[in-house]
Order: sequence, then C-alpha cells, then structure tokens
Amino acid sequence: MLDMKEKIIRFFKMWTLPLGMFAGVGVYLMFHYITWLSPLKVLAGGAEDYILPTMVFIQLFTTFCKVNPREMRLKRWHVVMLAVQLTCCLTVALPIHFFPHFEYNVVAQGALVCLIVPTGTAAAVIAGRLGGNETTLTTYTILSNLVAAAMIPAVFPLVEMQSAGSFGQQFLLILRRVFPLLLTPFFAAWALREFLPKLHVLVVKWCGSLAFYLWGVSLVIAIGLTLRSVVNSHFDPHVMWLLALSALVACAWQFGIGKLVGKHCNDYISCGQGFGQKNTILAIWVSYTYLTPVISVAPSCYIVWQNIVNSWQLWQKGRRDAR
Repeated sequence: MLDMKEKIIRFFKMWTLPLGMFAGVGVYLMFHYITWLSPLKVLAGGAEDYILPTMVFIQLFTTFCKVNPREMRLKRWHVVMLAVQLTCCLTVALPIHFFPHFEYNVVAQGALVCLIVPTGTAAAVIAGRLGGNETTLTTYTILSNLVAAAMIPAVFPLVEMQSAGSFGQQFLLILRRVFPLLLTPFFAAWALREFLPKLHVLVVKWCGSLAFYLWGVSLVIAIGLTLRSVVNSHFDPHVMWLLALSALVACAWQFGIGKLVGKHCNDYISCGQGFGQKNTILAIWVSYTYLTPVISVAPSCYIVWQNIVNSWQLWQKGRRDAR
C-alpha cells in the first residue's frame, strides 16, 4: 500500500507540469462551455486578486522557513547577477517608455516580465540535484525577492501607458501589494524561527513539500487565466507566437548569462539556476494584474522553456553519474 502511495506521489511530481497545464485548459473550457457553472465565474476574479497571491505567499514562506538567516553569505556573483538583472530590465523598459506606439511593445513587455521577476522557489532544489550549492542559491533567492519588490513597482509604471494616474501614484499602487507579498514571507519565517522555534520545526517538518503542491494548484489557475486572456484578446495570433518566442529568448539568455558569470565565480550551477529559473506564477499574476492580461502568455511559455532546460540538465547529470 505504501509503495503504491509513493508511486502515485512520484508520478504526480514527475508529470505536474503537463498535468497542471492540461487541467488549466480543462478548467477554462468547463467554465466557458458549461452554462450552469456561470455563477461560479466570479471565482475567477478571486483567483486573480486573492488566491494566486496567497499561494505565492505560502510558497515563499515555507521555502524561507528552511533558511537560517545567520548562515546567509553574500557572494560576488549575487551582486553581479542583480546588477545584470537591473541593466537588462532597464534596457527593455526604457525603449518601451520612449516609443509607446511601437507595434510590438506588448512582446517586449512579455520579455520584461520574464526578466524582472525573482528566482523561483524550486531553483535551490534543482541546483542541489545538479550538484550546485543550495545555500548560496537560497540566499540569492531571498535577495532577488528584495530587489524585485522594489523593481516591479518602479519599472511597470514606465511601460504601462494605459493606467490613469502619475508615475508616483502607480508606483505606490503596485508597491502596496507587491512589496508585502515578496518581503513579508521572509520576515515571517525569520520571526517564527526566532520566537516560536518549536512551531518552526513543525512547519519545516510537515510543510516541506507544500510549496511544490501549491505550485501545481497555482499552475492550474494561472494557465486558466492565461487562456481566458488569450481568447478575449484583440491581438493577432502571431503576437501570441511572438510572446512565446520572447519567453524562449529570455530563458536562453538568462540561463546562458547566469552560467557564464557562474563559471568565472566558481559557482556555475547555482548561478545559472538562480538567474534562469524564475517565479513564473508570480510573473503571470503581475502580468495579469498590472499590465495587459495577454502578456501572461510569455511567463506561461517560460514555464515550459525552463522545465525543458531543467529536464535536459538533470538528464545530462544522470548520464554523467552513470558512467
């Protein structure tokens, strides 16, 4: 019985990405075509406004509970990669700001979202399986959340021209939600470790895999919201393909430049994963909430691209170990 349970868990862990994406499409089609589900469509607004950000918060909290702040050490590649991220974001954002009528600004915004969001919570786990340093990558994950909490409110008002209000008003509007979402989990986990150590031990013991399962549920919701935005979009189909392509370019660039910097800083694997593996659920949410909803196509495709990269890396690692 236990073996069967383990096999089922292993199956879902291996196939979470395709199952989640198919389930997201299925949920959207159910709400779209089954008329008696219409009264429940109000839940879609709740998913966008409350459910997704709550799940992101819990994923970050359970991940940060595993980190001892006293063991965090700033590495040279941390500073280099954060500077590269800031430079890349401004390189994309400023042309959008100064040329607002460019036909493919939405495609550039898709790439920007993939660049600006912080490192994914599972990056340290993948890095560990590849032979990287989980501790340095977890430290970078926390730093990237700190930086993203400031960058997203500062950069998005530059590229979103449809919103009413001044830059300062938009900055404060986004800051009010994004800043607590990305920073509060870290401070809550830190406070739990310091003031309620027994409860902290229980959280680490029993919620170790919670972030993964929540990611699976979040994926279903995010894909459903993305599909709805595609169906209701006025953009030509080729724009969707360009958004997918922009995500592919952003993914290749970030994994590539991360590994290049990591090679010079003697942390090849962790640096590559830290810069390339992104918090895509957060990316979908901020796209849907603060930019044009159809832009969420880019981070949705980024999920696929980064998982292809990770699968290939793990396969290569397994083949090397088998020799």
